[in-house]
Amino acid sequence: MKFFAAYTARGAYEGGVGSRIADVAGFESALGEAVEAFDFTTNNPGVRTDGQGFIRLDGAAPYCSAGVGKPVDSDDAYVIRKWRGKRKAFLRREHAVVAETLAVVVYTGPAFLVALDGPDTPADVAASERTAFEASGASHAVVAVLAGAGPEALSAGRLVSNLAGGNADALAWTGDEIRAKARESDAYSQEWDVVAD
Repeated sequence: MKFFAAYTARGAYEGGVGSRIADVAGFESALGEAVEAFDFTTNNPGVRTDGQGFIRLDGAAPYCSAGVGKPVDSDDAYVIRKWRGKRKAFLRREHAVVAETLAVVVYTGPAFLVALDGPDTPADVAASERTAFEASGASHAVVAVLAGAGPEALSAGRLVSNLAGGNADALAWTGDEIRAKARESDAYSQEWDVVAD
C-alpha cells in the first residue's frame, strides 16, 4: 500500500504549521495496517461519504509531534508564517505538547480525485494534485494528520471551510452537530495555540 501526501497534509510530512510526523516509516506502517482493516464505505457508521475515512491511530501518536501547545506569554515564543493565504503568529514547535491522540483523514484514490473538484480547492491546485497523485501510483491520499492533545475540536477556520463545502461529510451535519462543533472549537481556541516549524 502506498500513500500520497495531499497538499493539505504535506506540512505534516515536510514541516510547517500544525501536526508533524517525526517518524514517517513508523507512521505509515501503522497507518497501512489501519487502512487495511478500515471499511471506506457507508456500511461503516463512521463513514458518511464513500471513500473518506477518519481513522483513529492513537497508538501511533508517538511517531508525531502535536500540532498545538499551551499559550506562552512571550513574543519570542512565536513565529510568523503564511498559512492559507494569510500571515499569522504561531507558537514555535519547541513548545508543542506531547501528542496524546492521533487521527488521520485518508481518502481512497477515487474519492480523493472527486474531492479535488470541490469548491475548497483552487483549479490550478486541483490539476497539479491530480497529476501528482496519478503519477505517484498511490492507492490512498493522506488528507490530514491530526496529532493533538486535550479535547478534540475543529479549528474555527476548518469548521467554516467544511460547512462551506470543503468536506462532503459536513453537508450531512445536523444543526445540533454544527452548534456543538462550534462550541468545541471556540473553547479549544481559548486554551491552545497552533504550533509551527
